[in-house]
Amino acid sequence: MKTTDFRHTLMTDRTPEEVFNAIGNARGWWKGFHSEEFDGGTEKLDDEFVFRAGEGAHYSKHKVVETIPNKKIVWLVTDSELNFLENKDEWTGTRIVFEISKKGDKTQLVFTHEGLVPEVECYDVCAPSWSQYLQEGLLPLIER
Repeated sequence: MKTTDFRHTLMTDRTPEEVFNAIGNARGWWKGFHSEEFDGGTEKLDDEFVFRAGEGAHYSKHKVVETIPNKKIVWLVTDSELNFLENKDEWTGTRIVFEISKKGDKTQLVFTHEGLVPEVECYDVCAPSWSQYLQEGLLPLIER
């Protein structure tokens, strides 16, 4: 049986460079949904950042492990504690991938959380949360 990583696609009239720059401003699109804290850098290779949300329910530490300007950004989750799960470190070792490409006169962003699959406990909570962050946080930031 093949597992499927969570994937979400956004389309915009903005350029790949504008999309790339908005992703790099993770603080600008991750912060503001709940009681969230965001510390560290997210814009260049080897930057590390910590994200906390939900009054201790979610902690994750990330490292920017790949950047191809205007095409791709990859974050590795180096540590996690999701207190609403039985397996609290379920995200540790997963990768968050942003792939940017031109599709006609539009820019396409394909977001993939590698390791967030329907078979893991977090999927039913985390997949809709990612969709919300992408649609209500990142996309408006891109289109500003």
